Amino acid sequence: MTQLAAPTTSRPGRDLPVAISVGVGMLVVVVASLFIRKEAFLVVAVLAVCAGLWELAQAFTRRAIHLPLLPLLVGAVGILVSSYTAGPEALFVSFMLTVGGVVVWRVLDGSGDSALRDVVGGAFAAAYLPFLAGFVMLMLAEPDGPARVLVFILLCVASDTGGFAVGVLLGRHPLAPSVSPKKSWEGLAGSVVLACVVGVVSVQVAFEGEPLVGVFLGLATVVTATLGDLAESMLKRDLELKDMGRLVPGHGGVLDRLDSLLLTAPAVYLVLTLLQPAPVGF
Repeated sequence: MTQLAAPTTSRPGRDLPVAISVGVGMLVVVVASLFIRKEAFLVVAVLAVCAGLWELAQAFTRRAIHLPLLPLLVGAVGILVSSYTAGPEALFVSFMLTVGGVVVWRVLDGSGDSALRDVVGGAFAAAYLPFLAGFVMLMLAEPDGPARVLVFILLCVASDTGGFAVGVLLGRHPLAPSVSPKKSWEGLAGSVVLACVVGVVSVQVAFEGEPLVGVFLGLATVVTATLGDLAESMLKRDLELKDMGRLVPGHGGVLDRLDSLLLTAPAVYLVLTLLQPAPVGF
């Protein structure tokens, strides 16, 4: 997410036209995969999470933390597939098995002074990426899963776009200057407005739901997406990185695109499950 504190044309070093083109292209691929077959979106999600894990492993080496990448990648596939096929219980069980696999792999690889650090880093990586992404798979598994995931994505895009646009035009008061000085309170207000509007419209169109559910979704999205973005900014600051990678032209790394979505996925899943349950026999 981007909520600028002062007017500017783009983030430093960013080619805005390229960023927009790539962003639209990624959105088209994701939406197309949703409505071709659910399994196609599952493949896209697996690839994105595995790419994010690879970026995180490369970044952590700057602090002498070496993630056990192979068990993390295998565990990520297991978490996402089992979440989609077997539900919430499988999500938690597969996550615990992944963490256990990380511990065993690191022990067999040798002890050393960094063993505990590597295991803790591996557990964090498993929780941050595949576990949180597993909630997207829980939404996808519902009878109206593609619509639920599409609403989730549109909410995140709306929060990001609203924050960026209002931040560029009106941003004057920094939101968290010590963490991300470009984010502003004005940008946050823009995120709230656009996310709530998109939430209301999308809930009515996709589910014929109540407008209030859309407002709850919009507010939950802005809170979690902003926290997710700030959390990744803190991580990059600690690692002395501008971007987590270079896999996505104009955007940086895959993690730079997933940061706000990851924390938002459980929130949207819970709100929809409680307030807009999937119809029986859809």
